[in-house]
Amino acid sequence: MRIAVTGASGLIGSALVRSLRAGGPGGGHEVVRLVRRAPAAADEVRWDPARQYVDAAGLVGCEAVVHLAGAGVGERRWSGAYKKEIRDSRVLGTAALAEALASLEEPPRVLVCGSAIGYYGDTGDRAVDESSPPGTGFLPGVCEEWEAAAAPAEEAGVRVAFARTGLVVAREGGAWGRLFPVFRAGLGGRLGSGSQFWSFISLQDEVAALRHIVDTDALSGPVNLTAPDPLTNREVTAAMGRVLHRPTLFTVPPIALRVYLGEFAEDVLGSQRVLPRKLLESGFVFSHPSIDAAIRAALA
Repeated sequence: MRIAVTGASGLIGSALVRSLRAGGPGGGHEVVRLVRRAPAAADEVRWDPARQYVDAAGLVGCEAVVHLAGAGVGERRWSGAYKKEIRDSRVLGTAALAEALASLEEPPRVLVCGSAIGYYGDTGDRAVDESSPPGTGFLPGVCEEWEAAAAPAEEAGVRVAFARTGLVVAREGGAWGRLFPVFRAGLGGRLGSGSQFWSFISLQDEVAALRHIVDTDALSGPVNLTAPDPLTNREVTAAMGRVLHRPTLFTVPPIALRVYLGEFAEDVLGSQRVLPRKLLESGFVFSHPSIDAAIRAALA
């Protein structure tokens, strides 16, 4: 297939592009990368999400689009300006892409649009799946707007799925990319009480799940990309120590997180017990369903 990918230089996007291009079963696809600068290669197409511009001609012939672009939620302290960037990079970019796809004489058959388990807000000990309502607060609100922005593509007959991704276990980037050096140094420990649930997924399973959504016509709407057994931060901390053979004696008190992270600390300390019901029902098989397996895969 000819497949377009936004966010192709990010943690998940770069891994997805490598997987799609690789030979072997299910591989060898032609990948078109959307870039925010003048195209410098034949596989690049220009777009400018801030100005809601997409070179739609470059998407002609694409059978699938995977949209992963968006400003990093945890990359900076949340100022008013950065919260606007988080929101606009997702909502405006998705709207521009959806409208460009809808304008094509032959739109792609599927748009897999990035989203996040932040949609559910703080769920405490309560397990949630794709049928659960949104939470309250900044991130749930962003996720609602983000998903709603894909409406033009849906109205044009494109199958649209929202990949609500959990915490990706990878050493190359993301939240876990910051955890590995700390734990390797023997300075790791739980965050706050450690009782909050973390819904994780290995990078390899994340990529496989995105490809599964592209290939599975029955999947549309929200699809949770999380391992089947969410664990508490305390349990994740113990697993990190167990796999890395390091002590995990430290505790980061909530007040320290609030000083360092500001408003984002409330989401770090929040609990999200998210289940991948639709993935499992569609026959997806996780390669790394346990936290130990996910950590080892990230280190391999």
